[in-house]
This record gives sequence, structure tokens and C-alpha cells, in this order.
Amino acid sequence: MKGWLVFFLVFIGTFMIDQGIKVWAVSTAHAMHGSIPNTPHTVAEDALIGTTLVKGKCIDLELHFNKGVAFSMFASLGEYMKWVQGGLVLILLFIFYKENYVRRYAFPAGLLIGGALGNVYDRFYHIGVVDYVAWHCGFNFAVFNYADVMIDLAFVIIIVMVYFFPEKDASK
Repeated sequence: MKGWLVFFLVFIGTFMIDQGIKVWAVSTAHAMHGSIPNTPHTVAEDALIGTTLVKGKCIDLELHFNKGVAFSMFASLGEYMKWVQGGLVLILLFIFYKENYVRRYAFPAGLLIGGALGNVYDRFYHIGVVDYVAWHCGFNFAVFNYADVMIDLAFVIIIVMVYFFPEKDASK
């Protein structure tokens, strides 16, 4: 039961932080264009793409809407992408429950599902996943967001746990 509580709290926290940052990014871009979100004075989200919110030496906060997945792959799936990703998240949740992975991997599982659902939610509410971190120090990297970082962090934690801290076999 404790594992599920940790999972749920991390999931909710990750989702809320992710969406809070995205609301700030989209609202700031609207304000910079003299637009008020969700009113008759709203500019289309397509017009907000590329708006620089904060300029930095190596990292800019620049608004983009990713219609694909990593590096805009599968963008050609269009409206189907949100259903495919939503289905994949449901399958992951089913596997976590059926195999009782939450018992051992509650924290990274919460990060993974919270980040994944944050990005899926964007697909239903915006024209694509809200991305805003643009790395350009030495080379231009893909634009990404908080949810993407949490998903990557979850995988790193799981890999470290599996390979460096393997579960003790109870049969020995």
C-alpha cells in the first residue's frame, strides 16, 4: 500500500508541476503577442510557435508545440497520436499493477506516468505537446519540457535499480 501512495503522490506532483510550467509558458507567449488565452482575443497557438519567453546563453525558454514524439517522430499520425500515447500509458499502468512493479519502483513509476500523462494531456488541450526548453550551447538540441526530463529520469532510476541494486531473490 505504501508503494501505491508514493506512486500516486509522485505522479500527481509531477503532473501538476509540468502543467503549471506549461500554463506559464503558453500564457506568457499569449501576453507577448497581446492575446488573452481562451477569449475572443486569443491568437491561434500556431502563431505562438517560436516565441522566446526567456533568452539565455546556452538555454532559451522558447515555446513550441510538438505534434510527434521525440524529435517530432510520428507527427504524421496527427490526431491519432494522442490516442496511441494514451493507450500506451494505460498499458503501462496495467503492467505496473499486474506485475506489482509499484512495490519496488514506486518513485520512478510515478515520475514516468506523471510525465507521460502531462504530455498526453497537452495533445488533447493544445495543438501538440508544449515544449519550451531550447538548448543551443555548442549545438542545437531538440526542444523539450519538464515532463520529458522526468520520463528520462525515471528510466535512469529504474536502470540503476535493476543493474546496481538488484532485488534479492527470496528463494535463496
